[in-house]
Amino acid sequence: MAAAMAAAGGAAAGGAVSALRPRLAALGRRLAAPGGAGGDDTFLAKGSATLDKLKDLCNEGKEHPSMLLQLYTQAVLDITYFEENQLVDVDFPEESSLQKVKELINILSEPEDLVKKCNINEEPINILGAELLECLYWRKGALLYMYCHTAKERSKWLRENSTIFKKCLNDGVHYLMKMLSFRCPLQLNDDVSLQDKDAARLLSEGVFSDTHLLAMMYSGEMCYWGLRHGGERKQESLETVASVPSSDLDCRSQCVLLDFRETGKNMLTKYVAVCEGPLKGQGWNTSTAKQMLCHFMKSYH
Repeated sequence: MAAAMAAAGGAAAGGAVSALRPRLAALGRRLAAPGGAGGDDTFLAKGSATLDKLKDLCNEGKEHPSMLLQLYTQAVLDITYFEENQLVDVDFPEESSLQKVKELINILSEPEDLVKKCNINEEPINILGAELLECLYWRKGALLYMYCHTAKERSKWLRENSTIFKKCLNDGVHYLMKMLSFRCPLQLNDDVSLQDKDAARLLSEGVFSDTHLLAMMYSGEMCYWGLRHGGERKQESLETVASVPSSDLDCRSQCVLLDFRETGKNMLTKYVAVCEGPLKGQGWNTSTAKQMLCHFMKSYH
C-alpha cells in the first residue's frame, strides 16, 4: 500500500515537472527580454531567484507538486508585477496596451490551469491555497481596472471600442468578485467569542485585508463606468457585449454578463457600511462611493 502511494506521489510530481518545464522556460525568456534583463527591480530579483530554485527542484524531482506549483505561482506574480508597473509608468499606450493586458492576464491564469493539467485530482484552492488564488484574481481584476481607468478618458477610442471596453469591465468585476469568494465570511453566533467586535464584523463581511475592501470599491467603480458609457440600455448592451468574439479580448473572457447597476450597488453598499462601521476613523473615504451609489439608485426612467 505504502509503495503504491509513493508511486502515485512520484507520478504526480513527474507530471507537475513535465508541465512546468516549458512554462519555466517561458518565464526565463520574459526575464531576459528588454526591460527585464539586468533590471534592478525587487520583484524581478525575487522572481528570478524563485525561478532558479524551481529549476533545481524540478531537476531533483522530489518535491510535492503543491510546493512546485506554489513556487511557480509566486514567480509569476513577481515577474508580471514588474511588467504591470511598466505599463502603468507609460500610461497604458493606446496602440499596444490592450494586447499586453491580455497577455498578462493569460500568464496570471496559468497556475490554476496547471493544477488541472497535472491530473492531481484536487481543486486549485487545495493545491495553491486561498491566499495565492486571491492574489492571482486580484491582480487580474486590478489590471483591468487600471486599464479601463485610462481607456475611459480616451473619448475617440471609447466611441470606437465601447463594446470591448464594457467587456473588459465585465471581466474585471468577475475577477474581483471571484477574489472575494475564496474565503468564507465568519459566521457570528453564540459560539464565536471575539473581544474585538469591529474585527469580528469585518470578518463576517468577508473583509480579510485592505485588498478585499479595495476589490469592493474597484468593482463598484467599474460597474459605474459600465453604466455611464451606455450600460443604461441593459438588454441591448448585454446582447452586444455577448456577441464580441473572445479572441477580440482574451481567451479567458467571462461568459456571464453582469447587471452593472445591481452588482455595483451591492458592492458599494457593503464598502460604505464597512468603512463607516468597523473602519470608521481609519482613513477610508466614502464620498466617491456614495456619489456612485446615488447614480445606481436612480430609476431606469
